[in-house]
Amino acid sequence: MNLIFPELAGLSNYKSPSQRIRVLSEYWFKNEMYCPACGCDRLIKLPNNSKLADFFCKKCGEIYELKSKGSPIGKSLLDGAYYAALERITSSTNPNLFVLQYQQNIIIDLTLVPKHFFTPNILKIRRALSPVARRAGYTGSLIMYSDIPEYGKIAVVKAHTELNRENVMNNYAEAIRLRIADMNLRGWLMDIMKCIDKITHNVFSLDELYAFTDELRRRHPDNHNVTAKIRQQLQFLRDKGFLEFLGGGRYKKI
Repeated sequence: MNLIFPELAGLSNYKSPSQRIRVLSEYWFKNEMYCPACGCDRLIKLPNNSKLADFFCKKCGEIYELKSKGSPIGKSLLDGAYYAALERITSSTNPNLFVLQYQQNIIIDLTLVPKHFFTPNILKIRRALSPVARRAGYTGSLIMYSDIPEYGKIAVVKAHTELNRENVMNNYAEAIRLRIADMNLRGWLMDIMKCIDKITHNVFSLDELYAFTDELRRRHPDNHNVTAKIRQQLQFLRDKGFLEFLGGGRYKKI
């Protein structure tokens, strides 16, 4: 995998820096990236301004969106119109997300977020544009990248180094085991996994997770038995092989 953007003829015809990086990053991605779901060597570029995604795999049919940023990713990523983005996230056609970080013409990081790690809580509505703006009334959105569990961020390139393709595909296959169609249950699972991320040691107790009860209650105000929900999600993660139950209310991250 070549981790340097190519020199493209005609790039100077694009006046906007964001347009130029979009063309560069999509060209690089089309020629260098494989499908992490099935291993197909090339992904197909969808027509510009496609509403749902940027690329698809002709072999397995998985679809992907690519977002690029010339600085550290940080807590959030710009996304499109809020209500359209919300509808997409809750649909069966929501794409997997690739997040590319570059510096000048060098690829620094490329991370894959499988589509089932997205929930409505991941989206944050932005303030509508003022009446005098060119797109007056437009309401954009942010993807709260920091709210996505670490297990849902699969490194493909890290610190300008391509990671082993087989490992990437295995990590994707493991993450697929957490796929849940029900959006409410998915939201609970993602929030519990994020709480587990905040516990820095590998072995933790049920009481340590109960410490997040107030935070979880704020995120799920309609649920009146948060501790039972915590135990339910821990059992799910244990059954899927992501946690080991050690007895006595203690769990180990795997």
